[in-house]
Amino acid sequence: MTRRTFASGLLIDDDELYLRTLQRSLARRGFEIDIAMTSADALKRARERAPDFALIDLRLREQSGLELIQPLRACRDDMCILLVTGYASVATAVEAIKRGADNYLPKPVSVDAILRALAGQPSSLAESEPTMTRLSRLEWEHIQQALNETRGNISAAARLLGMHRRSLQRKLAKRPGPERHTADSPD
Repeated sequence: MTRRTFASGLLIDDDELYLRTLQRSLARRGFEIDIAMTSADALKRARERAPDFALIDLRLREQSGLELIQPLRACRDDMCILLVTGYASVATAVEAIKRGADNYLPKPVSVDAILRALAGQPSSLAESEPTMTRLSRLEWEHIQQALNETRGNISAAARLLGMHRRSLQRKLAKRPGPERHTADSPD
């Protein structure tokens, strides 16, 4: 298998400050980076330039970043597509991979993590080690799966989960913290 080199990229996110910061960081590493804040602009730029990779935020203002995967892939079949999100869950990761994303990274994502993902490496040594998943994280992922199945309808997801809508809203407001990966760290 030949190792691909990446020279150009397209960053798609509705947070302009995040986009500009990431663009500068990747440019310092030698990448030519375009940015887009909407799906329409992203597709226009991808058709004009056909970048080597695209980094897509899951939640864009007007639509889900998941819906951009296939149209971007149509612009360039070998484009490496990375989906990033501040709302990471197993359900959305599986859906992203099913739709054709090459990798799925939780925000905040560093330039080093992006470069490792482009190289096909795990994001860090800690991520490749087995660890127990905290119950709060499992509950969060279960809720995200229910939301995915009900297309974001909170009332329908609450019924599916057997809880009151307000209880579900409270749980959604309490996003679980990051996982601890070392066996000797205190809980």
